[in-house]
Amino acid sequence: MNPTTLASRLPGAVLVASALALAPLAVPATAAPVPVPSSTQEESRLDGRAPQEILRRSGFDAAAGELAGALAHARTPGQAERATADAGHRLWRKAVARVQGRGFAAGDLARDDDRPLYWARLSMTRELRRWKPAFTLSDARRTALLDVLERGSRGQDSIDFPAGSKVKRVLVTGFDPFQLDGDIRRSNPSGAAALALDGTVIDTPSGPARVEAAVFPVRWEDFARSTVERTLLPHFRPGPRRVDLFTTISQGRPDRFDVERTNGAWRGGGTDNERLRGGPGLVPIPAGIPTVRPQPQWTRTSLPYAALASAATGPFPVHDNTEVTEVPAGSDTPVVRPDGPTPGSAARAGGGGDYLSNEIAYRATLLRDATRLAVPGGHLHTPVLRFGADNGSPDGRVTDPEFERNRQEITAQVRALLGVAAGTLRR
Repeated sequence: MNPTTLASRLPGAVLVASALALAPLAVPATAAPVPVPSSTQEESRLDGRAPQEILRRSGFDAAAGELAGALAHARTPGQAERATADAGHRLWRKAVARVQGRGFAAGDLARDDDRPLYWARLSMTRELRRWKPAFTLSDARRTALLDVLERGSRGQDSIDFPAGSKVKRVLVTGFDPFQLDGDIRRSNPSGAAALALDGTVIDTPSGPARVEAAVFPVRWEDFARSTVERTLLPHFRPGPRRVDLFTTISQGRPDRFDVERTNGAWRGGGTDNERLRGGPGLVPIPAGIPTVRPQPQWTRTSLPYAALASAATGPFPVHDNTEVTEVPAGSDTPVVRPDGPTPGSAARAGGGGDYLSNEIAYRATLLRDATRLAVPGGHLHTPVLRFGADNGSPDGRVTDPEFERNRQEITAQVRALLGVAAGTLRR
């Protein structure tokens, strides 16, 4: 996933022997409470024609009103937190059920669409920002409520794997739609795949694989505040429910899947959904989480990339992507390396570029190494999800048959690729 295209990508990784800091997970405290705005740049897009049509045609247009009704009965911060948590979890379950074809679904929008969840969540966060309770609510408390809503409505705090050796535990993550200032109608096939896979079981040669999923925002600041590590760490630590395989997923280049061989410790200057730039600079690792020291410039996939690239999994070719952009040791000029980084080089783009897809892959594999999690894990880029040839204008229809068929094909191939990867695990 890149703010423009995945022009700069990279594989290969160099992990030098390093000391492991296995400190408990903690979110760094801010020096002073930050005022909560009544609306954000991301929420400002809500009232456009396309978001409102997507909400209306999916039956998700009532989400903000339902949250407002629940909050109206809250008389204490604790009651408000419970109401917010319930609303977030309910939205996630509703979105998963809709995409997976379970239960009644209002509206005529295709059931496998990921966009109703995205726009409904934003309508709820805006409602929560503007809520005027009957009791005193500090900015810090309201920020905590927003965090509860975000995590619950993204499936981040409801990942629930079975224990034991009879089933393989597979964790996948997707992303929100992005580049919405270019076309507000955009969907993200990685988010659609996450919703379609959450809680499902894939039969593989090595036995059944239970999939759990979560979705992440396209916002630099959330990543800097360790949203990825907070979500993954409980499932990376030793225990009877520890994951057996994981992959972060995002939208990449047209007409192909990429298994990213290497991830770089560099965030570029791309603009996120809040219209903020993330860099350029090193990926920031917050204090208080397990990490590798000194911070490595590169991390390497442990997914079975050769098997994934060679298996017949669907209509799109699957590439083992080994390209990176680096500053070689002793130089100050970035160069593209088709076969991975050279020793001592500094990262400028991973296989997945220098945007949040590279960053989530870097963070997840760095956490894998810090927790000594010896399982397959890495990043998968999906093809770009595009509208039909007669519907290319941002002012066009919010959906069309080619768009829907393309999304279904991508989701089906993601499922097949997970089956191949999980099938390489030992019984």
